[in-house]
Amino acid sequence: MAETKVLSVDGAEIVYDVYGPLPPADGHPVLLMIGQPMDASGFRALAARFEERTVVAYDPRGLGRSTRSDGRVDNDPVTQAEDLHALIAELGAGPVEVFGSSGGAVTGLQLVTAHPEDVVTLVAHEPPIIGVLPDAEAAHRASTRFRDAYRARGWGHGMAGFMALGMWQGAFTDEYFAQPAPDPAMFGMPTEDDGSRDDPLLSDHSLAVTDYELDVDALTAAPTRVVIGVAEETAGTFTARTSVATAERLGQEAVVFPSHHGGFLDGEFGWPGKPDEFAVVLRDVLEGVSAR
Repeated sequence: MAETKVLSVDGAEIVYDVYGPLPPADGHPVLLMIGQPMDASGFRALAARFEERTVVAYDPRGLGRSTRSDGRVDNDPVTQAEDLHALIAELGAGPVEVFGSSGGAVTGLQLVTAHPEDVVTLVAHEPPIIGVLPDAEAAHRASTRFRDAYRARGWGHGMAGFMALGMWQGAFTDEYFAQPAPDPAMFGMPTEDDGSRDDPLLSDHSLAVTDYELDVDALTAAPTRVVIGVAEETAGTFTARTSVATAERLGQEAVVFPSHHGGFLDGEFGWPGKPDEFAVVLRDVLEGVSAR
């Protein structure tokens, strides 16, 4: 069972879950699991497969159980990295190992950029950084397209557009933009508009994640071991291409992980991955055994 704690930082109350003793009893660093917009709940299945480790998962400010009082709504990797820096200090068990998923992978890259002394190893799984793509301008346009649909017609239409972007193979060509807007019903999503416009994935709140600028010099100079992960089932799609391109910028090859973008999830969130197989690869990568 996890012990839930709260850390007060400037402009936010950060809620985090600790699985295992602090300091760790096995001699390994704390394994910090971070997502965005996913909160700590998404790591329950993966944490359960690291019972021998002390695992910490957190809710980014303004998401899940964490609150914010800074008057902002944007999910900025720079701000989130500073929150993590404070959290690592609070744990009193640094430096840590980090597994970051999606937007959390971007925050992990920023954490290493700003505070390399905090992290021994970062495994950044499928960071969605548009600027590393050769077709970055078209990818920005494709991203704007689903957000425009969300603003105009609501959650179902925005999410359907997001799904269409995520499933597209290869560069965003004229063929992609010639497609009609997808029908939410095709994905089992509602067509009616509930009036809300604050979804962290579909609104402009997380633009700072996809617009993040990778600091290659800082990352390659850091003492931290940085590993970029890519999902085997996403080959050729947006997040796979950003992952492979990020790895190339850092002079490495992306490590292939089982399943899809959320391959560490069990069936709790409706699209199960392969958490057992995923945990095996992650453990090997952390131990320097596998780099397949």
